[in-house]
Amino acid sequence: MKVAVLGLGIIGSRVAARLAADPECEVRTWNRSPKPGVPGFCQDPAEAAAGADQVSLYLKDSAAVREVASRLPAGPLRVLNHSTIDLATTRWLGEHGRRMGWTVLDCPFTGSREASAAGQLVYYAAGDAAEIDAITPFLLKSGRKLIPCGEFGNATIIKLVTNLVSACTVQALCEGMATAIHQGIPAAAFREAIADNACTSPLATMKLPTMAAGDFSTHFSLGNMLKDSRYVLDLASGIDTPAILAVSARMADLCERGLADLDYSALFSPYLNHD
Repeated sequence: MKVAVLGLGIIGSRVAARLAADPECEVRTWNRSPKPGVPGFCQDPAEAAAGADQVSLYLKDSAAVREVASRLPAGPLRVLNHSTIDLATTRWLGEHGRRMGWTVLDCPFTGSREASAAGQLVYYAAGDAAEIDAITPFLLKSGRKLIPCGEFGNATIIKLVTNLVSACTVQALCEGMATAIHQGIPAAAFREAIADNACTSPLATMKLPTMAAGDFSTHFSLGNMLKDSRYVLDLASGIDTPAILAVSARMADLCERGLADLDYSALFSPYLNHD
């Protein structure tokens, strides 16, 4: 199987490494910033995609998807978009792909740095049902599950609205822990209480210890979560969404303070050492 992985950020680079280690795959890669040590690295996305059975896009945002897709060759490509982008760009990609003779599937994922390295991503997949069946074995090389979502575009919607919940959940955890600490409750006691409360979640289990320690090593960046929050706000136009509106504004402020490349749990950074 000839595979092109376009975009070698936190997720794409780890997926490419897993696929390169798979004897069933021949992998070519591309990234806007040169990555000369990466297996099969090409200088141009069209070079990487030429003759590929699968072209997997792990790009930063909508602008990158539009720009890179416009550089790919016409012909019988199967293009899997794993980038988190706005719905309008997903639909544009589908239309552009049809004009180019591609098969395009809407396949964003959930899971961050460790999940991608361990092959534990969960993919949402929308588009032609037979094509989704055909790509499932391939996606399970880097993921543990694929969730069919129906018509093309639905997977993008699901990805964005679940990111809304994650962003608002982390902000709520920040405010809860900060308030507890402000009133003399140790962070460890707050974490223990959350662990046995109905509001606990894998996200809380993962983020609270590092937040309390001030460790914002990037699993999913604040800048990317801000970008996704803005896509959600576009999607929710006409609906009253005060929580994500407030969290998006908070993330924008922190990004302007230089925290964009940190993990989005850096939402807790203003509370560190706060009396």
